[in-house]
Amino acid sequence: MGKLCELIELSSKVQGQLFTALNLTATQGGTYGGIETLKGRLLPWLGNTFLASGANVSQDTSLSLMKESIDKDREMSELKSKHDEDVLRLEVELNATMGELKDTHTQLNDSQAELTKTKTETGGDMLASEEEICILRADLRIARDDAARYRRQLNVIGDFEREIDRLRSEVNILRSEKEIEQDWSAFGHLSIVRSNLIRVRSRSPSPIRRRSPSPIRLRSLSPIRLRSPSPIRLRSPSPLRRSFSPTRADLTNSIRHSRLVARFNDLYAVDRLDMQDRLRRYVDDDEMVKRIIFISVCESFHVAKMAYRSFRLRARKFLSPIHRGPISLEDTVSDYIVRNLDLYDVEKSVDDVIRSMNVNPKISFPPECEFALLSPFIREVCRVAYEMQALEPSLDIPLATDGELMSEVKYRRSYDSEFTAPLVAFHVWPALMEDNSVLIKGECTTRRGARSRSRSLSPRRRLY
Repeated sequence: MGKLCELIELSSKVQGQLFTALNLTATQGGTYGGIETLKGRLLPWLGNTFLASGANVSQDTSLSLMKESIDKDREMSELKSKHDEDVLRLEVELNATMGELKDTHTQLNDSQAELTKTKTETGGDMLASEEEICILRADLRIARDDAARYRRQLNVIGDFEREIDRLRSEVNILRSEKEIEQDWSAFGHLSIVRSNLIRVRSRSPSPIRRRSPSPIRLRSLSPIRLRSPSPIRLRSPSPLRRSFSPTRADLTNSIRHSRLVARFNDLYAVDRLDMQDRLRRYVDDDEMVKRIIFISVCESFHVAKMAYRSFRLRARKFLSPIHRGPISLEDTVSDYIVRNLDLYDVEKSVDDVIRSMNVNPKISFPPECEFALLSPFIREVCRVAYEMQALEPSLDIPLATDGELMSEVKYRRSYDSEFTAPLVAFHVWPALMEDNSVLIKGECTTRRGARSRSRSLSPRRRLY
């Protein structure tokens, strides 16, 4: 019954659509467009009990319905088969895509593993390279120290050779003086003997008296005449000659001067650049790096001068009670200092310099690092500055303040300066002075708008 009711509902829907189509056809056919067809087919069908159960459709209508049904079935089967084929094709494509995706994922994992391995190896190589660089730099520093030590030894050997030559010349001079004095003493002795003989001959009338007193007078007078002149004449000229003999400090002054000037140039050209490269790892501001190096040099010179003055006072106090001879006390103290330059306590000076830099407000350093990083550089500058104070005349660096007027005599401008600016923004390297005259020019950076800083900003500021 349910199926029959469904068929009735479907047939009523179909009839409604048919009547709608007939109405539309008759309307579009004009006044008499569909009348013949309605009369010939629809009206007889309606007259023959349309609603009866045994009613039949025409042969044309049944054939067309069967054809349409077959066509619909064929289309449905084609669509179904096409859909199945599409589904199979999509499944095949999906499987292939999934396989490619898995392969790509595997390749990605392999590439990531290779990248991690390469990164690890590269990091190890970089660490090894940095360690090798540090080792090579340490070896280079040791080699430079050895070369400097060998140079000092060569200079000392040269000084010893000059001292030996000078002593040999003095010995030769003394020998010649001794020979001359002996000749003069012999000549004086002969003259005395002759005068005594003349006196004896004039006083004695007989040969007996002439013979008897002569031996007595010769024995009595000859020792006195032979002993008295020679010591006086041998001792008196030698102190006069030794008073004019130069000391070790005077003999080595020019050599030490040239060596220290060359070492000062090396500090600027080599050691300063190495220290800049080391500081740039921790400080990004290039100006701050240059300020740190310049202030370390100024503080090193100041501390070295203080240490030299203290050592000179101690040496004068030590030598004044035992000083003898024609050489002045100051020359003796200078000679003692030059001979004992190795007594300088450079490590104490390095600590004083680092302590002064820690309280300097003009410079700053990252909290994870300390100014002790500059210890090798400060040590070399302190040694050079200390030895420069032992020269005659001594070498020093001038006072330098930020914002001062640019002096073409003392400084040259750096490459990043404003060459028309009259004021100094900051200093890069100090000048080297000798008797108020510039021996080596320093370097500074000039900028427009540079202001002179008050000295109250730096409580530890000193005259360098």
